[in-house]
Amino acid sequence: MIPIHKVNPLAVNRRVFFKGASASVGLAALANLLGADSANGNPSGDSRGALPSTHFAPKAKRIIYLFQSGGPAQQDLFDYKPLLNEMNGQELPSAVRGEQRLTGMSVNQSSLPLAGSHFKFAQYGQSGAWLSELLPYHRDIVDNVCFIKTMHTEAINHDPAITMFQTGSQIAGRPSLGAWLTYGLGSENVELPGFIVLVTAGQGDQPLYSRLWGNGFLDSKYQGVQFRSGDDPVLYLSNPAGVSATRRRAQLDAIGRLNQRQFQKELDPEIQSRIAQYEMAYRMQTSVPDATNFADEPESTFKLYGEDARKPGTFAANCLLARRLAERDVRFIQLYHQGWDQHSNLPKQIRGQAKETDQASAALVKDLKQRGLLDDTLVIWGGEFGRTSYTQGVLTHDNYGRDHHPRCFTTWMAGGGIKPGISHGTTDDFGYNVVENGVHVHDLNATILHQMGIDHERLTYKYQGRRFRLTDVHGEVIEDILT
Repeated sequence: MIPIHKVNPLAVNRRVFFKGASASVGLAALANLLGADSANGNPSGDSRGALPSTHFAPKAKRIIYLFQSGGPAQQDLFDYKPLLNEMNGQELPSAVRGEQRLTGMSVNQSSLPLAGSHFKFAQYGQSGAWLSELLPYHRDIVDNVCFIKTMHTEAINHDPAITMFQTGSQIAGRPSLGAWLTYGLGSENVELPGFIVLVTAGQGDQPLYSRLWGNGFLDSKYQGVQFRSGDDPVLYLSNPAGVSATRRRAQLDAIGRLNQRQFQKELDPEIQSRIAQYEMAYRMQTSVPDATNFADEPESTFKLYGEDARKPGTFAANCLLARRLAERDVRFIQLYHQGWDQHSNLPKQIRGQAKETDQASAALVKDLKQRGLLDDTLVIWGGEFGRTSYTQGVLTHDNYGRDHHPRCFTTWMAGGGIKPGISHGTTDDFGYNVVENGVHVHDLNATILHQMGIDHERLTYKYQGRRFRLTDVHGEVIEDILT
C-alpha cells in the first residue's frame, strides 16, 4: 500500500485523489483479505474476509449447493398428494387457485385438469418421510435430511427465479450467495478459490449465466470460478506450449511490477485484486489437477456414486469433486444441473433426471457423513420453483406436463447444524398452496448465512449510497429446523 502523502502530487487529479483516499482506508483490510504477502506470490496464511469475526459460532464451515435448474416437480418426488390421483382429470377448484397468476404457457388453456402422479410413494426411515419411487437412493438418507416442503417465491419464470435464489433479487446485478460468503468470511485454502462452480456438461434446457455466480458490485475476486470437464478444468490455466514454469514465474513477476506501478498512479484496489488473481491462478496450476484427479479414489467410491462418476462433467462426477473440494476447505461449492423444466412428457423426462441425480445426491450425503464432514458441511438440494398440480397441455392416461409454480415446492438440507429426519411445513391437499410454516427464498438465504455464523442483517456492502445485503430488507432464520 502506498500512502497518499508519498504519491507524486502531479499524478493525482481530483478523481484519483478521492478514489485513493477511500482506497487507502480500505487497503489494510484488503491486505488481510488477500493474505499478507499473497500479491507477491508468497501467501502467509488464510485469506480473511471483511468480517473481523463471525457474528456467532458457526455450525457449518462450508456449503455444497446442488441446484436443480428448471423446477423439479414436488408432487412427483417429495410431496405426496393422493388427492391428486383421486381427482385426476377433474378441474382445479377455483378457490384453490384464487387470484394467482399463470404463466403465458397455460393462461390460455380452457381448463386446468388436475394431474395425479404416475409414480408410487412410500414412507422410509425412522422419520417416515414420503418419497417417490423415482428416488430409491434417497431412501438411505431421509433420516439425515430436513425436507422443506413450503418453499415459495414471487418469480414465475426461470431467469428471475434462479437469479432470486442465487442473489436475493429477481433483477440481475447483485452479488451471488457464494460471493457474499467469500466477501464476508474469506477463504480457508489459499491454493484454491473460495467459491467454485460446477455445471453438469451437455444438459442444455434453460440457460445458465455466469452472473448467477458473479460478484455483482463486490470486488471481482469474490466471483465464482467455474471448473469444466476435460483436460483443462479452468480455462487458460495451463501454460501455453513452450512456456516453462520458470518462464511463467518470471512473466508473472514482470506483470506484477507493472501492475504495482499502475496502482501507485491510480490507487485502485482492483489492481491489487488483479495481482492476487494472477497469483491464485499460478498456484492453481498445481492444486486444480490434484483436486480433479480421481485416480486415488478406491472402487468403493465409484460404487457409492455410480459409474457416471468416472465420466468428467456428469452430475455424479461433480458431486464426487464437490466432496474432494470440501476436504480441501473450499468455502462454497455450487453445482448446477439443468433439465427439470418438464412442461410436457413429464413421466418420461423426470425419470431421466431422477436417474442422473438421485444416486449421486444421496452418495454425497453418505460420503460426507462417513468421513466426518457432514456435521460442518451444509448440503442444499433444490430448484428455483416447483410445478403445477394441474397439467399443462393435454392430459392422457400415460402422459402429462406441469407448468411453473412458485407458490409451494420442496427443498432439502442436510448437515451443518440442520435437524435431521424432519419435514418442515405443510401444503394443501392439492399441493398448490402453503398451509403452515411457509419459507421464502429470503428465509432460506438468511438461514444459510446463519449456519455459517453470519447475521444476514449485518453482512452489508455500501454501494451507490445504499447499504445492500443478500436478503434485501426481508428474511427470517428458520429456527425450527436448527439443532
